[in-house]
Amino acid sequence: MSSHAEEPNRRDFIVLAGSAFAAVGAAISLWPFIQQMNPDSSALALASVEVDLSPVASGQAITVMWRGKPVFIRNRTEEEVKAAKDFPVADLPDEVARNANVAADATATDENRTLPGHENWLIAIGICTHLGCIPKGQKIGDERGDFGGWFCPCHGSHYDTAGRIRKGPAPRNLDIPPYAFVSDTQIKIG
Repeated sequence: MSSHAEEPNRRDFIVLAGSAFAAVGAAISLWPFIQQMNPDSSALALASVEVDLSPVASGQAITVMWRGKPVFIRNRTEEEVKAAKDFPVADLPDEVARNANVAADATATDENRTLPGHENWLIAIGICTHLGCIPKGQKIGDERGDFGGWFCPCHGSHYDTAGRIRKGPAPRNLDIPPYAFVSDTQIKIG
């Protein structure tokens, strides 16, 4: 029994070149379909937002939009910070911090709801955790609830100055988005 390999001929080269050409053509034609699954530039622009905090005086609050959601930013007074720190976590309906900047199982102390060195600044997503309403308490003259934070008029949820649920049907604290201080007067959310 003899075995001998056939020498490649012109037909083998044409088949190989045609197959390679077809594979490259298929990859090029699929690229637009794959690329369209990536987020567009407007969505990427919403991924993070920078906010200048210098015009916000102690006791004032502002609302900014991030990813289509209102974000409450409050420059808390010393009294508001002290009241939030003094309240025992064990008496809260939700003892989890809900802060994207700390461990997922961190307790809802005031320290775990803010960043170290910037305890007066509370940054929270302004959507009630009960049914998605926007709580009142950002504007001067708004009802702030029984605990001086926010009040959701839809079903009566009361949040304290640390954004923690204290009374009402809301099942959990206001969420804290991922954020960092870029400077003493500027934050980057997202």
